[in-house]
Amino acid sequence: MTRARILIADDTSASLSLLSHVLEPEGYEILAVSSGKDALKLAERAKPDLILLDVMMPGHDGFHVCRTLKTEEITRDIPVIFITSRNETASVLNGFRMGAVDYIVKPFQPEEVVTRVATHLKISRLTRELQQRNQELEAEVKRRQEAETSRDKAKQRLSTLASREAERWGLAGFVGSSAHMKRILADIERLRQFAKTSVLITGESGTGKELVARALHFHSPRAEAPFIPVNCVAVPADLLESLFFGHVKGAFTGATADRKGYFELADGGTLFLDEIGDMPAALQAKLLRVLEDGEVTPVGATKSHRVDVRVLSATNADLSAKIMTGDFRQDLYYRLARYTVETAPLRERAEDLPPLAEYFLKVFAAEMGMPAPSLDDSALNMLTQHPFPGNVRELKNAMERALILSGGKTVKREHLQLFDMAVQSPASGGKQTQREALDNMPMNLEAAEHTLIQRALEQTGGNVTEAARLLNVNRSRIYRRMPAGK
Repeated sequence: MTRARILIADDTSASLSLLSHVLEPEGYEILAVSSGKDALKLAERAKPDLILLDVMMPGHDGFHVCRTLKTEEITRDIPVIFITSRNETASVLNGFRMGAVDYIVKPFQPEEVVTRVATHLKISRLTRELQQRNQELEAEVKRRQEAETSRDKAKQRLSTLASREAERWGLAGFVGSSAHMKRILADIERLRQFAKTSVLITGESGTGKELVARALHFHSPRAEAPFIPVNCVAVPADLLESLFFGHVKGAFTGATADRKGYFELADGGTLFLDEIGDMPAALQAKLLRVLEDGEVTPVGATKSHRVDVRVLSATNADLSAKIMTGDFRQDLYYRLARYTVETAPLRERAEDLPPLAEYFLKVFAAEMGMPAPSLDDSALNMLTQHPFPGNVRELKNAMERALILSGGKTVKREHLQLFDMAVQSPASGGKQTQREALDNMPMNLEAAEHTLIQRALEQTGGNVTEAARLLNVNRSRIYRRMPAGK
């Protein structure tokens, strides 16, 4: 423990010697000077813990020294005790008026000096600790106020963002007047107040399943909470549990810190599981447990966390067939499909195609800072005759390309680049029309998908990335359906 340092200022050597003799055995470090001027210099340089000050000294008297010490920031908080032979009341009052904490009259009793010095050193230490604690509390209060202000601003930004997202992904994003579209809108409105109900969204790839999921979220009381979309196929197998349920530091090699999983990130909001039909069996069991218990246990943790998450899922697979083959749990299906919304392929709602095409042109034109062009009759006729195997996603991509190729002017037939369904017929050796190609397509959905992917790979020279882009699907889907040897 650091020894307390005491500065003694007295012009009498006998007093200096006596005070030093009394205080040094108590463990104090003693500094001694014989003038007021030296006392000021040494106090500023050495910063003693306490000063014993005589009144009558050559040059600057003790009162002047004390007053000067109390005006300087560096020495202001050092306690000063006058120790002098002047015992008149006026002198005592003047000493306290100058800022002293005590006044001892000579001759003194050694025990009295020791006791008063110890008392004022303790008071000074406690005062410093109290001031430091007050500063820490003030800093903490300020930090919390700033944090509260930051949270309020973040909440306001989140609310604004949620409003914009709701506008972007809400019912206004559904274009068309077909019976199917009206049914979708009715489902979304019907589910508005059922913000805990799990919904399964089915339909072909590119039919807007995620749009439906986002509309369900942003058209519900959960709109200002997180919407976390997850593609079940794109999640690495060795990170499935960690990504979905989180992990604690040290749970496995590379886990250098705690990490929240998708469920905790979506707490209070919505977790959207796309391509749920391709979720691994091991994860299906854990997902079912979370849905039933409402709790997640991070990898490596011993305690679970309760979460409030609405789960929306989507698939283009036939889950009933997967249940029959054992690839999908029947109990999980019933838990996910408390309500089912079905999206229709674009070819089954042809009346929605023209307004959708115009809508996409308007959206992309606004993004590119140009007026929205119109579609001439030749382009519109070409669109209505195209089967759109990629559905709305394919139409959206086609409209963006058409806008670029047209330079923002009227979109014509030559500006449309559509997926060519024409293939070489093994029987005739000639080209089939798009209608003939569709007629010859296998009626089994899995076989038809296999055929499409094989032809896409042939057209792209085996380039999986290009084939995925051509078909508007994920590369993982191509890999699962690639012919043997590719």
